[in-house]
Amino acid sequence: MCSILGVFDLRPGADLGPLRPLALSLSARQRHRGPDWSGVHVEPNALLVHERLAIVDPSGGAQPLHSEDGDLTLAVNGEIYNHRALEGALRKPYAFQSGSDCEVINALYAESKTREGSDIGTWLDRLNGIFAFVLWDRAAARFIIARDPIGVCPLYWGHDADGRVWVASEMKALVRVCDDVAQFPPGHYFDSADGQLHRYYERAWRDYDATAGVQVQARELREAFEAAVHRQLMSDVPYGVLLSGGLDSSLVAACAARFARRRIEDGDESEAWWPRLHSFAIGLKGSPDLAAAEVAAKALGTVHHGFTYSFEEGLDALPEVIKHVETYDVTTIRASTPMFLLARRIKAMGVKMVLSGEGSDEVFGGYLYFHKAPNAREFHAETIRKLDALYNYDCLRANKSMMAWGVEARVPFLDTEFLDVAMRMDAQAKMVDRSSASRRMEKAVLREAFEGYLPDEILWRQKEQFSDGVGYGWIDGLKAHAEAQVGDADFAQAEQRFPINTPQTKEAYFYRRIFDEAFPGDGCANTVPGGKSIACSSPAAIAWDASFANAADPSGRAVAGVHQAALESA
Repeated sequence: MCSILGVFDLRPGADLGPLRPLALSLSARQRHRGPDWSGVHVEPNALLVHERLAIVDPSGGAQPLHSEDGDLTLAVNGEIYNHRALEGALRKPYAFQSGSDCEVINALYAESKTREGSDIGTWLDRLNGIFAFVLWDRAAARFIIARDPIGVCPLYWGHDADGRVWVASEMKALVRVCDDVAQFPPGHYFDSADGQLHRYYERAWRDYDATAGVQVQARELREAFEAAVHRQLMSDVPYGVLLSGGLDSSLVAACAARFARRRIEDGDESEAWWPRLHSFAIGLKGSPDLAAAEVAAKALGTVHHGFTYSFEEGLDALPEVIKHVETYDVTTIRASTPMFLLARRIKAMGVKMVLSGEGSDEVFGGYLYFHKAPNAREFHAETIRKLDALYNYDCLRANKSMMAWGVEARVPFLDTEFLDVAMRMDAQAKMVDRSSASRRMEKAVLREAFEGYLPDEILWRQKEQFSDGVGYGWIDGLKAHAEAQVGDADFAQAEQRFPINTPQTKEAYFYRRIFDEAFPGDGCANTVPGGKSIACSSPAAIAWDASFANAADPSGRAVAGVHQAALESA
């Protein structure tokens, strides 16, 4: 994981000389993402800057990556987990210049140019990984911009006053130069050859009718997830797992523990360079997550590190957190702050990559308001909506909170091959059924697939949002602090000051004020959809229970009594 910055100006005779120092200074604002090395490529029509976090091939693999003839230049933020298989399937020999997993992108693009009618989207869809990249083809005076299917890796773009196209991993690199800064959409690519944005990631399972009646056996689901975790352990540097003690992070840790002793990059042939699996958790003193994480870690045999933080430490970090995560969404900021503090601890221990449990609740309907879903069709539609929005919330939080300290977060539940298994099953199997004797709770189909992997108290633990699980005093304290910091008169003028996504609570106003100081302008404000990630704010969920429409707090505890009802009947 790294950061990229690209500037493209296809006007004849353009002089990029004065642009180089500006681009370098703006790229430096992202250097926390790639503190290991910086690379620059400049030519008359293109400028690419790369800040590297070395995870695979740390002694080589510096970027931008070039083809042997120098015609192709590539800057990538991300990891391609199936690069060995893709390299082995190439129909045309390619002279690789490094051991980087990302260089296969150059090879696939070069091969596609030799096949008449080849679609860029075809080979992009073969990539199993998390990525955002810019590729410059000097011979064709052409550039490609692309982002991974779910949007795990952030990517922004815009135009400067001279019409040049700018691309960067984080908004902070573009806010000074692009008034129209916007998020580049996941699962899409832009091709300068036709000037169009193309969607390349489409799946039949997005339509409920394609999944109706489809059964996925527990063994298939389990093996698909184990394979995803195995792929994502690809690393030449020390790594660990985030372990909150909830179901999702505990399953990631359980699977990782089974593969940690062998080196993934050589096909499990040799012993891993760092065979002991380390796990990490954080919370306020006495938090539910810290206690549960200890139980899970003991059962799995990880070298566990549980850290505490005080409310004051979290509060002190808020301005820096908002600048890093680049949002004013309430839930995201609440959860990003402890994750940001944890990342700093992890970095201090020399760990550069962690596996995390994001995505499971979206795939399996784990949020407690899913209890209200009236049928499988609507349940499925809501999981699709949640997956489509994930890049604005949990993916953004996990990536930017961790990368603020140069720690890469990988998310096996969002592995594209695993998604093809988990999302093609009929959503009926994922639904809560409290009318039956079994009283199936949320994500029962996942829990059942991993019977025996975890202690029952972890495998069947009730859902907690991360910002709740670190300690309820965190959220309650934030709301009280915001009440003291935002006067009634100021809040009454919220619509005039913030006409885009007007804050609905004083806590939201408090975050928005900090955001606006770092990221002024309508373009920046519009990168945060709605400004609140209240899980039950979608039209579908409101139709399930009208009381959701009036929910002003996105905490899991506040979802119209569902949280308490679930706790009592679990």
